[in-house]
Amino acid sequence: MKRLAVAAALAGALAACSPSAKVPETPPQENAMADPYKEKLTPEQYYVCRQKGTEAPGSGKYDKHYEKGTYKCVACGQALFTSDTKFNSGSGWPSYFQPVSKESVREVADSSHGMVRTEVMCSKCGSHLGHVFDDGPKPTNLRYCINSAALDFVAAKK
Repeated sequence: MKRLAVAAALAGALAACSPSAKVPETPPQENAMADPYKEKLTPEQYYVCRQKGTEAPGSGKYDKHYEKGTYKCVACGQALFTSDTKFNSGSGWPSYFQPVSKESVREVADSSHGMVRTEVMCSKCGSHLGHVFDDGPKPTNLRYCINSAALDFVAAKK
């Protein structure tokens, strides 16, 4: 933390003294230690949720999981999907045809990796969950393709 403060002060002083001086950029994840999710999440969960990573297909614990209950955001606990909307898409990731509510997820354009997709994020904490595609089953024709690492599961009470 002190190094960041010193570097910022030095960069500011350089810029003030010399208008042509190039101010070094601070890497965006430089202050990752201050991120409360860094300690809460496992390295894989942090990679997927906070760094927009993707787990390997077929490796997630919820891909072939069909117990009755609710899938929540691993970072903040917000309810995202239910087992009633889960289906086997064969993609290698858990798939749902709709979220718990339109307000529980946020969808944004994603043009990374040389293609245009729609990213799905938790609306409460901004964690990356996966992507949504228009090749799902009725009634929505949507396939929310979600990383298991972004989810916690709470079984329905019997």
